[in-house]
Amino acid sequence: MTKLTFSVVDVFAERYAAAPQLTARLRIEDSAGEPVHAIALRCQVRIEPAKRRYSGDEESGLLDMFGTRERWFDTLKPFMWMQCSAMVQGFTDITEADLAMPCTYDFDVTWSKYLHALREDNIPVVFLFSGTVFTRGVSGFGVEQVPWDCESRYEIPVSVWKDMIDHYFPNSGWLRLNRETIDTLAYYKSVRGLTNWEETMESLLAKAAIADVASASDVVEP
Repeated sequence: MTKLTFSVVDVFAERYAAAPQLTARLRIEDSAGEPVHAIALRCQVRIEPAKRRYSGDEESGLLDMFGTRERWFDTLKPFMWMQCSAMVQGFTDITEADLAMPCTYDFDVTWSKYLHALREDNIPVVFLFSGTVFTRGVSGFGVEQVPWDCESRYEIPVSVWKDMIDHYFPNSGWLRLNRETIDTLAYYKSVRGLTNWEETMESLLAKAAIADVASASDVVEP
């Protein structure tokens, strides 16, 4: 019977993946000393926002998610970041393995909005492990489940996340819009003879600023 413990020793940005990805370096120990043929490992990664402090700039970015600071006692709850998996090769006693953590930059995703709001310090996360352990059985392979209480906490530097995003999306971001809005923007871009979406948004923002100034000038001082 295996007695497994998991710990996260490092989390780093994968520079040459096809899509944005962090990689967690895991250390897995089996105190029973029995040979482990393989582990089909699953992992749920959760962010624990209450385990760190926030600056004033970060607070404004978190308003949409958690409300004002006086509400944080009730709203600053752990939430899911991602689910990922890995196959761990056979070992005895101790081994290390990489866990791929694919990421996105969609601002409509809760965890992406949270990470975008952070300026410095660390991202407090907990890795919750599950899966199947293949061992030596009486008549061939034996099968066990990874114990439900196997977990490991780790603080990922915010700089690691930001460096990864800057590597895959240099000086850019993503917004998701409904199709009607996209069609309207495309028409506006076409009739104005604009060459790209950046110019389209800048044109709209400039018009909005002019409208705001015009509205303010209509106010008559008493």
